[in-house]
Order: sequence, then structure tokens, then C-alpha cells
Amino acid sequence: MIRVRHNDYGVLRPPAIGDWTPELRVSVVIPAYDCQEALERTASALAAQTYPAELVEIVVADDGSTPPIELPGARVVRVTDGWGRGAARQTGQLAAIGEVIHWLDSDMILAPDHLEAHMRWHHLLDHVVVIGDIRFVTAPGEDGTRPEYTRKTLESTRMLKDAGTSAYLLHTGASTSVRAELLRAAGGVDASLNMAEDTELGYRLAQAGAVFVPDPQARAWHVGPSTVMLREKEVHRHNWSYLGDLVPDLRWLRGHPRRHWRVPYVRVVVSATTYEETRASVDAALAGTLPDAAVTVVGPWGRLTGERRSSLDDPLLDLRLLHNLYAHEPRVTFAESEPVTAAPTPFLLRLPAGWVLGADTLARLVRLADEDVLGLLCVALAEDADGVVAARLERTAAFARAARFDGPADDLVDELFGVLWVEGGEHGFGTAADPPPLGGDPAKWRALAARRLAETKELRDQVDRLSAEVERLSRAQEQEDPAPGPLSSLIRHLRSAG
Repeated sequence: MIRVRHNDYGVLRPPAIGDWTPELRVSVVIPAYDCQEALERTASALAAQTYPAELVEIVVADDGSTPPIELPGARVVRVTDGWGRGAARQTGQLAAIGEVIHWLDSDMILAPDHLEAHMRWHHLLDHVVVIGDIRFVTAPGEDGTRPEYTRKTLESTRMLKDAGTSAYLLHTGASTSVRAELLRAAGGVDASLNMAEDTELGYRLAQAGAVFVPDPQARAWHVGPSTVMLREKEVHRHNWSYLGDLVPDLRWLRGHPRRHWRVPYVRVVVSATTYEETRASVDAALAGTLPDAAVTVVGPWGRLTGERRSSLDDPLLDLRLLHNLYAHEPRVTFAESEPVTAAPTPFLLRLPAGWVLGADTLARLVRLADEDVLGLLCVALAEDADGVVAARLERTAAFARAARFDGPADDLVDELFGVLWVEGGEHGFGTAADPPPLGGDPAKWRALAARRLAETKELRDQVDRLSAEVERLSRAQEQEDPAPGPLSSLIRHLRSAG
């Protein structure tokens, strides 16, 4: 299987349309609500596809239409668990039997080779997500245009080849396709979302290792403007109320310094040792400048039972104290073993016992990893008889993609994303024996900065007022005595200082 670095799918060579033999079965899943007429038009376009009809099934997820949707040649399933686009998409894909799920809106007109254009990529690679070329028209038969955001994104990223980790932002339910196995690995569709479910799913597909391919030959036309085109600000107002919780990559939605977020940006994994040592590591991770970090403490928590024991001589005392300490901290979880993946969290930091992070360490490591979209950042901390003691910042997407190939994981991650070694002391790592102070309140520093800015503005206003006064006096002096005087020199000084 071909290996794609980052999202540069240019190494893939899809066959020409009409010049290959399809094998995979595709399920076209269409969520539908009171759209019988538009759906019939879409079904007519599906009936005329060049992809073999025996390899195509159409699944319509009827989200409570009145009267119920009926479509000959399609399997109609009723949405009974919830409502909305997320519930309909999830209901439809759960009913589908194809090896590939092809999402399609109900008001689409498809070129005859639309499905074939999609499917040729899935025969090359089992972790591609293909994005159709959607043009918006007011009536059938028009050429149409791409949405402006889509056009600019494709032009600025070489058709997503240079999009790095943000390629998923073009994932849409109007016409995208994905292997059913990859969809299951990502967790399926969030049935609770009625809008932006396609963006949120695209993010999780990215964490599952997906490569996003926009295919200009997968042509389709959307009749009528999208909701975003008609009510963009209202759509953003609605969607951003919850996307910040679910998609940590959208950093601008996480401006609050003290919020607890459902999906962390980085999960730090610490093995439980002594109470003091482990507490130093966990507390430092929670006190950093990256506010949406979470910690998993690994230990034999199942051994903590409730029978009578000596409170001070319990052989599991340190473990019990750690559990007491963080039992009600929402950013700390307990696990019996190290997690294989942090998905859907984009980064996982494996921190050796006895080591602590500086205030800005985590933020600096993430910035360094993002500069070249690295898959692994190894931090050398010390050397002992067993070799180098290192912390590891792992990119979830990189390790998920590497897991699809045979070979050592780190070597594959290096090939697919890149690996870099750095020295711990240069990035603020310390030991639990001498942890950095946790004192200092970020809010106080922000308040101090705000006061200093206000003071600076007031001083600049004073300079402006003085400059204006000196200018007035200077003009008056020049009218009496044309020779340069001290006021002119003062004006030049004030202007240079301001």
C-alpha cells in the first residue's frame, strides 16, 4: 500500500475514468427530510452512473418526512433515535452494507461518472476521504461556482496537498466518500449534531489517519444556495457554540483561559509512583500556559477496594492519596494501562515518572511539532543504565496512519510525518525533586498587562495633548520671531518620543 506523507496525495496515481475494473461495493447514504421531488432528481442521476449498478446501493435515511419518503430502487430507513442531520447520517451508515460510504445531499445533480471518480481512489488506498467538486447553481443545467472559501483553500494549498492538518475543514456531507472501516475507526457520525456534523466528523477522520483528496472530476451540482451562503453569520454563531468543545484544532474558539473542554488539545500520560513525585508531575501539567491539557494517571486503580484498612499503614497508601487528590478534577482521569491513542485529542505526551513540565513547556512543544507537522517529538531528559530517558509528544493522526502499515511505528511515523529529537533542559523540563513553583495566577498577569496598556494609552494621550499645545505655541512664536527656537526643538523631541 502506498504511503502518503502528510496530506500530499500526489504520490497516488488513480486510473483514468473508464479504464479500470471496479471491485468495491459503495453505499450512497442520503439523509432526507420532506424533499421527495429533489430526491427523485438525485436518484435519476444515480441511476445513470458509469459505476457498475450491481456494486451500488442507495440508502435513504428518512428523518421524519410527512408523508414518508418513498424511492423505488433505494432502501429507505427511518430515523428513530434522535433527529437531524447527524442522526440521519448515522442511521443511514449503520444500515449500509457497502465497503465504501458515499455521503450525498438530497438536492444534488451528479455527472454520470461522479461515483466512478470517487471510487477509483478507494481502490488505491484504504484511508482516503474523497471530496467531490460541488458547484452551486440556481437551476439545473448551469455551470455554477464553488463557494469562495473552498476556492481559496484549494488554490492556496495545491488542492489540499499542502493543507497539513487542516485538510479536514473542506469535508462536507454534500458529496464525500470514505471506507466504512475508517468511518468506524473514527467513531461514526455524532448523532447529536444537527449542523456541522460533517466538519466534526472530518476532524475525527483526520485523527484516524485519513488523507483528504478533492477530486475535480467528481463533478456535482447543488441546486440552490447552501444555508451558509444565505445565513453565514448565524450558522457560525450556532456551530461555534459547540465546535470549540469537540474540535480542539479550532484554537480561536478556545480563548477562555479557564474553561474545561470536552476534547483536550494535549493528553499527558503519567505513571503513578510516589504521592509527592506523581503530584508534582500532574500539577505542573495542569498549571501550564496551555489551558486545554488533560492528564491520565496510570496505575493499578482496581486494587483500591473499600474494605477496612489502616489509614496510615495501607500498602497502597500513595495510590489511594493520588486518587483522593484528583477524584474530582475534571481534567484528570485514571487508567490501568497507558492508552494506545489519545483520539480524538490531537496530541499525546508520554511523560516519564519523576519529571515535570515548565509553565510554557507543553505549549512550546506543540508549536515546535506544528512548524513542520511532525508526527513525533522526542525529548531527551537523562541517560541511565537502560538508555535514554525521554518524553514523547505523539501526533494522534500520525500514529493512526502508521498503524495501517507493517513495521516499527516510530520509523513509519518518521516517513509519514517526521520525527525530531530535542533536549529537555532547553524546553523547561525539570525533576519532581525540584519542581518549578506553581504560584502565579494567569488572570492576574493579564490584569496587570491590561493596566499597563491603559497606562501606556494615557501617557500617549498626554504626549499628543502636549504636542498639540507645543505646536500652537511654536506657531505663535514663529509669527513673532521666524528664527528656530527651543519650542521647535521640543516638538521634534516629543514627536520622536511618541
